[in-house]
Parts: sequence; C-alpha cells; structure tokens
Amino acid sequence: MPTLTAESLIELLTRYVADTDTWVDLLLVGGLALHAYGVPTRATFDVDAELQGPLMPLRDYLTAQKIPTDLTQNFSGWSVVAMPPGYRDRAVDLINRPRLRIRVLSPIDFVIAKLRRGTELDLDDAFLVARHHHLSPETIQDSAREALTASPEDTTLFLFQKTVDLFCANLASSNG
Repeated sequence: MPTLTAESLIELLTRYVADTDTWVDLLLVGGLALHAYGVPTRATFDVDAELQGPLMPLRDYLTAQKIPTDLTQNFSGWSVVAMPPGYRDRAVDLINRPRLRIRVLSPIDFVIAKLRRGTELDLDDAFLVARHHHLSPETIQDSAREALTASPEDTTLFLFQKTVDLFCANLASSNG
C-alpha cells in the first residue's frame, strides 16, 4: 500500500468532485494533518477525517482507490472524552477551492485529539506538533480542561487527565 500524502489526497478529491459534481468539506484529524503542521516525516496510509455531508459515497470512492478511511460526521464522538468546544471553528484551511475544502485541526486541537486516543504513535504525533508549534503545558492543560468539561462523566476522563499530565510533564522536561 503506497504512502498517502496531503497532495495525493487533494488530487484524488479534485477528481472526485469533478466526476461526481459533489461538494466536499473534509476536516483531517489524523496523520495526514501532520504535513500541514510542518512535520512531513510521518507516513500514513489512511484518511481519518470528519466530513460535512454524506459519508458513504466518498468512503466508497476512496475504498475503490485502495485508500482505507475512517470518516465521521462527528469526530468528537470518537471518544468518551469530547473535543474542546469550537474545534471546527478553529480548524485551518489546507485548501479552499470551489466545491473542495480540506481543513486540519488547529495544532492544540490536534494534540488533544491525539491525547484522547493515547497510543504510543498518537503521543509521538502530539509531541511533534506541540514542540513544532511551541504549545506550552499550560495551554494543553487548559484545552484538556475544556474537553473534560464538555464530556459526560466517566472513569475514562480520569485516564485522559493522567495521560495529559504525563504528556505535559514530558513536554516541560524536554523544553527545559
């Protein structure tokens, strides 16, 4: 399976929009977003994104192109821990053309998204973006508190806070 880049996805979606006469508004939330954050070394093979509009036609198109997808209309719902309110409004345009808009999470929202999942690769991605964008542990803690406030009460919130605390401690020690 070939490595997927933001450029190759833009080419594919440009063709999709032309072939189907459909509007695509996609918010990248996974590894593909790293290229937009100035971290081009991370390879990815799939599209993790929030899509405004019908999911199945785009998912079927990308699957036919042999590109695995995890598409949703509500990325915040991928975890018990909610995304910080306003994450869609803070998203940054990667490309905005007629009928094709591709955005990425703001760097702080990307870090929170990765900490929600908490795998080793997710933590590595979050660390790269936090360092590249000079996000302070205090900024990350503040955003994590917003996410926790928007989340339903659950023991998962305790684990998320522990992940955030450890991540921020590691980030602080790497800065000092």
